[in-house]
Amino acid sequence: MRYMGLDYGDKTIGVAVSDELGWTAQGLEVIRRTTQERDLTRLREIIEQYGVTEIVVGLPKNMNNTIGPRGEICIAFSQTLHETLEMPVHLWDERLTTVSATRTLLEADVSRKKRKQVIDKMAAALILQNYMDSHSR
Repeated sequence: MRYMGLDYGDKTIGVAVSDELGWTAQGLEVIRRTTQERDLTRLREIIEQYGVTEIVVGLPKNMNNTIGPRGEICIAFSQTLHETLEMPVHLWDERLTTVSATRTLLEADVSRKKRKQVIDKMAAALILQNYMDSHSR
């Protein structure tokens, strides 16, 4: 079983994949969003290349556990993925993953320019890792 984790944003999609055992997540790439068709085509290529069997999409919730406009967009995107790619798609609470990724990069003294390039795929890896950790127990 191999998972793909997605951090779905307005301009980019951070992508991470798991190892073949579903134990560890690695940030893979950041897709610059253009059209839904192109975005889905690139995701399909990654799925085929890595043999992905399930997708985990980060769901941004408000701190009071409600779902706002950004969360609604992610829910709609996950439904589109499920219908288009015909595979299981899971939503995972992603509160504070970008904050956590930013903190890690700051502690590693990564430059602002470099942080912008990797933050989305790192957030995707954290979303995926948290999902896998919660399901391995």
